[in-house]
Amino acid sequence: MSGNEFRFFLSCDINLPVTFRVERLEGTLPSTRSPNSGIDSTEEERRAELYVECQLYIDGAPFGLPTKTRLESAGPLYCWNELITLSTKYRDLTAHSQLALTVWDVSCGKDDRLIGGATILLFNSKMQLKTGKQKLRLWLGKQADGSFPTTTPGKVPRHERGELERLEKLTNKYERGQIQPVDWLDRLTFKAMERIKEREVLKNGSSHLYLIVDFCSLEHRVVFQEAGANFLLPSAIASSNELVIVWDPEVGKINPSEHKQLKLARSLTRGIIDRDLKPSSNERKSIQRILKYPPTRALSGDERQLLWKFRFSLMSEKRALTKFLRCVEWSDVQEAKQAIELMGKWEMIDVCDALELLSPLFESEEVRAYAVSVLERADDEELQCYLLQLVQALRFERTDKSRLSQFLVQRSLRNIELASFLRWFVAVELHDPAYAKRFYCTYEFLEENVMKLAAGVNGEEDGFKKWQSLVRQTELTAQLCSIMRDVRNVRGNTQKKIEKLRQLLSGLLSELTYFDEPIRSPLAPSVLITGIVPSESSIFKSALHPLRLTFRTANGGQCKVMFKKGDDIRQDQLVVQMVSLMDRLLKLENLDLHLTPYKVLATGQDEGMLEFIPSRSLAQILSEHRSIISYLQKFHNDEHGPFGITATCLETFIKSCAGYSVITYILGIGDRHLDNLLLRDDGRLFHVDFGFILGRDPKPFPPPMKLCKEMVEAMGGAESQYYTRFKSYCCEAYNILRKSSNLILNLFHLMAGSNIPDIASDPEKGILKLQEKFRLDLDDEACIHFFQDLINESVSALFPQMVETIHRWAQYWR
Repeated sequence: MSGNEFRFFLSCDINLPVTFRVERLEGTLPSTRSPNSGIDSTEEERRAELYVECQLYIDGAPFGLPTKTRLESAGPLYCWNELITLSTKYRDLTAHSQLALTVWDVSCGKDDRLIGGATILLFNSKMQLKTGKQKLRLWLGKQADGSFPTTTPGKVPRHERGELERLEKLTNKYERGQIQPVDWLDRLTFKAMERIKEREVLKNGSSHLYLIVDFCSLEHRVVFQEAGANFLLPSAIASSNELVIVWDPEVGKINPSEHKQLKLARSLTRGIIDRDLKPSSNERKSIQRILKYPPTRALSGDERQLLWKFRFSLMSEKRALTKFLRCVEWSDVQEAKQAIELMGKWEMIDVCDALELLSPLFESEEVRAYAVSVLERADDEELQCYLLQLVQALRFERTDKSRLSQFLVQRSLRNIELASFLRWFVAVELHDPAYAKRFYCTYEFLEENVMKLAAGVNGEEDGFKKWQSLVRQTELTAQLCSIMRDVRNVRGNTQKKIEKLRQLLSGLLSELTYFDEPIRSPLAPSVLITGIVPSESSIFKSALHPLRLTFRTANGGQCKVMFKKGDDIRQDQLVVQMVSLMDRLLKLENLDLHLTPYKVLATGQDEGMLEFIPSRSLAQILSEHRSIISYLQKFHNDEHGPFGITATCLETFIKSCAGYSVITYILGIGDRHLDNLLLRDDGRLFHVDFGFILGRDPKPFPPPMKLCKEMVEAMGGAESQYYTRFKSYCCEAYNILRKSSNLILNLFHLMAGSNIPDIASDPEKGILKLQEKFRLDLDDEACIHFFQDLINESVSALFPQMVETIHRWAQYWR
């Protein structure tokens, strides 16, 4: 390290417990002889048993439990040399954190005798963590005081410091490596220091007691900073010898001059002038650029001022409302009142923009109520697409019984499917301790209103029967959990577990074979299921042993589901919901890519139900048939068709490959291998198992798009016309979905408070990664070139093929 370089750590970044060593006591103990005792005081002191009590104080209040050293009774020299580790971490300390050390004697009878105490600040005047040995003067007969400022400072007063204190300070620096060692000179120096110490003791006597404490040292100095105070700055440790990054305490704070100017510019007297203002050509261009910003982008001061200035002329531009509401200073009552009046006169916004107004950025109840009024225009099908996020948005409401909660319940009364899904989405969140009360209020409100429903004129069941039909869904899942526990306890292979499952369904749990009353399927509430078919129910070969169940339906058909226990499938539920939404968006633009958005429903924190789609994994297909084409020839053989299969089947395969390639790229789906890519008999390819999203991937160097070489070979190779068609579908789908980027970003923003692993870890980072995938800085034509380059890069990535081979070997030996 060069002489002009200063490297340091920030205290808020150190996730280590506070550690120090209590070394020894220096000086002579005060007499312990009682007034009536005839025992020699020297003998009494020799038998004294001492310990040190250590208590951390933060801002004058005790923090955590006190820690005590062992007893020490080794005569006149008391040496503990004991390492003390507190439960508090360095990142939790404040600038006024103090350590209070009190010495007690237990040899005097029932009550411990107080020897003395001293208090030391953990940070010095330069806000650096103290390190090395510290010599604390004890205040005899006083317990260490942790108040701020303390009445028992361990630091020797400046006017009492002599040569000895100066030398001890230099010794401390020497031991920390801040003074360069010179062996021959050091030996002479320490001998001279011993003589000075002896002389000082003889001169001043030993009237004081000192406690020696050694604070642990880290690789670099530790500078105090509160967590989150400067979150926009990069790491404080410089990456080069020239650059030193220092903390600026004013970062993120309001500039008083700018704030005053803003108030003057927005004064109510300007309202009359602003009403007639029209933007110039350049200002109009700037406004149009701002309106194209994604919802995740914050507006600068000048941009906010520009939108406020021309707010009256923008009222006919519905896209401008959400941007305008971001400009409002809601703490200013008059300004907020004016904004709410304008909002009521604004051109009605789209449902997608209303979702943005339900995000945590908008706290005003009037704004959130306006967003709900816009949502009322959406039909049930569209509302069901957003229901998962709207339930999560309840976290950001200011009251438990909010306008949003009431709206969701009222709409559910008209549609049993909405009621069923709303009940499940809310019930799963009851396990969240922070918001359990709020979700329980919505659950109770839903129950009360459903129970009040009268029977329909066309034979529709009354509210009580409707609610009971939903409650029976929970009873069914509870029974399935019980079955899973019994099956898992069976020793032996999967076949023995399957036999146990069928035995249970036919014997002890025969009531599940034929239900007393039909139950609404949790995955599709419009479908009534009447029982389980034991002979067609099985168990997957997996660590969690999920059930594959075949249900009879009331109309004489069957539906197959998969039930899992022990795995959080809320992330899968979110991804499949997004696949279903994107499939809807593509079809609205007349592009059907034959996607398979199978149904997923989390029925608890670690359980859920998934629709079972008859299919086979690419790993199985390639193992048995060597190629995808050979497998498809088995079902769609056509001698005159391309590659010996029907043109319809090949087109279905190409389109589904294109659809999932684009969607997995946008959502950043990770951990792709041939076992979680499935193929249906009609040629539809689809993905399952979404344990890694938003760019997370357990494999090193993942390709930007999840496109394996076997898929390309099935299209005739990278030079074929079918592969060119595949790329064309990809680019078309990508540009269509880019048009709805605001909707997708808003939905993920509403999930920011959820407990979904890959979102909860860092919501802001995850949403920004999603935004990057849309490349909103490019036009449609540039995006076509960009996406084609992505496809070519992914196909030519050889490293993922090697990882795939390793994974296949691991699966083989599992």
